[in-house]
Amino acid sequence: MVARTTSLLLESPDATERFARRVAQDLRPGDTLLLSGPVGAGKSHFARMTIQTLLTEPEDIPSPTYTLVQTYPGPSGEIWHADLYRLSDTLEIVELGLSDAFSTAICIVEWPDRLGTLAPNTALRLAFSSTDRETEREVQLSWQDGAWDRRLSNVLSDHAHD
Repeated sequence: MVARTTSLLLESPDATERFARRVAQDLRPGDTLLLSGPVGAGKSHFARMTIQTLLTEPEDIPSPTYTLVQTYPGPSGEIWHADLYRLSDTLEIVELGLSDAFSTAICIVEWPDRLGTLAPNTALRLAFSSTDRETEREVQLSWQDGAWDRRLSNVLSDHAHD
């Protein structure tokens, strides 16, 4: 598999929300999004908007910082939101069932560096960072699985028209 990358500039929280909603439209069970970046870079905002888009009924989306994982019923299967910041051992990933969920659910993982070798090769990686402007974020997307090519071309062409 050949690695591909691209970057986007998200000018505001609203732009991040639109981007998250567009990415969510093409997600299905077995898809994993790995969200990295420093505290305050926009990972949780992106995750919440993605999950809200996938739900049939709106609900509060708390950060799973202390629970490690929150699950939600989606129309096509479960949605798993994991925040691995407090994870101390990769064995916990297996105990939580997250490694199994990678193949059966839509998984959104914050702090994916904690996954080590358990990170799925088919994941879409999104690295968020702040810019010199307070509300602006840059996101670098990278992937190896060719299945993301078509889906991301749609997302990126839509984003260019925002």
